[in-house]
Amino acid sequence: MTGPAAWRQAVRAHPLVVDGVLAAALYMASLLAPLVPGDPPQRVPLTATVAVLATLSCGALVVRRRWPSAVLAVTTGVSCVSLIVSDAHGVFLGAPVLAAFTVAMYTDRRTAWTAGAVAAFAFGLTSLATSGWSWSGPGTQNLVVWIGMAVAAGDAVRSRRAYVVLLEERARRAEQSREEEAARRVTEERLRIARELHDVAAHHIAVISVQAGVAGHTLRTDPDVAEESLALVRQASRSVLEELSALLGVLRRDDDPEAPVEPTRGLDGLDELVGSFAAAGLQVAWTLSGRPRPLPSAVDLAAYRIVQESLTNVHKHSGSSSARVGVEYAPDRLVVRIRDEGGGGTTTRTDAYGGGRGILGMRERAIAVGGSFEAGPGPDTGFTVRAVMPLPPAPTAGDGAPPGRRPGKQPGEASGEGDDG
Repeated sequence: MTGPAAWRQAVRAHPLVVDGVLAAALYMASLLAPLVPGDPPQRVPLTATVAVLATLSCGALVVRRRWPSAVLAVTTGVSCVSLIVSDAHGVFLGAPVLAAFTVAMYTDRRTAWTAGAVAAFAFGLTSLATSGWSWSGPGTQNLVVWIGMAVAAGDAVRSRRAYVVLLEERARRAEQSREEEAARRVTEERLRIARELHDVAAHHIAVISVQAGVAGHTLRTDPDVAEESLALVRQASRSVLEELSALLGVLRRDDDPEAPVEPTRGLDGLDELVGSFAAAGLQVAWTLSGRPRPLPSAVDLAAYRIVQESLTNVHKHSGSSSARVGVEYAPDRLVVRIRDEGGGGTTTRTDAYGGGRGILGMRERAIAVGGSFEAGPGPDTGFTVRAVMPLPPAPTAGDGAPPGRRPGKQPGEASGEGDDG
């Protein structure tokens, strides 16, 4: 941030320093003013009294924001004393003018104008007593005009700041109201969907359950009744599917993308995934160990996405041209390990992988299916990602379980121990 905005931010961050610099500048001007010829010439000598009065008047400005009214009283009193003691007209006027501006900024309008009027009256009365000017004389008018201008300027700044704060508060409240309204509508929509699902689906599913039970009991004793029950099951199933489809159609917006029709990705798509990275210049060798078997869909998808994200990070961030992927089917878990072959440097740092966001996503996927996740530098070089996800017990050979989804094997790639070919 540069320019005026940076200056305003610095002033707001260090108000005491700013006031100290301003008081020092005004103090130097007060000491030098008696030496500068004027019209008529200013013949006030620079004495110790003038220096002490200037110190008191300008020193009070350092705390002008904390005690504005008290600082105005002090600077006005010192300036009046300077008129009486040294007849220094105009020498100490800067301090009470700045103090009057501060009072108007940090107090209410009535207090500001009352304090400004008292200060102007004190100046005018002191000028009349020391110089013989009349109330209509230019000297007295200048004093009143300067105080009035300072109060008016401070009041304008205060009003503008209050207006900006009001606009910001209105914007904040409007945003909060919009968020609350959106949350309320989401809650109402959830309740409506819950009622729809209860009214639409629960009845048909209950019918399906009852008729399926009737069909099971009468399948051998009364096939006609069983056939009728199965017909009712088919009819109820069709009805619930149609009504659920209509309900989802209501929830889908017109601008929503079309739902994908391809099956959910899993480890059986590992050949295609490895081929896509090979076409991009990343050589991937992978091995399979253990006995492949059907995987829960959530575990299958999580394993595929972890491999995909890891290879993407290797290709984009590690600087390595090769990687190794290992998939192990253990009796109670699935272990996925990805390691790049980088030579160190950025490959030994977690932040080399997309600033850690990709690793966070992979960890969340593994934890979501009840597993664990590790990522870090390898023992020598490179970077290793390891995910362990629980699996149901493996079926025995006589269970007649269907063959599981297993990744294919690239030509020329050797599988690990336990590969069933």
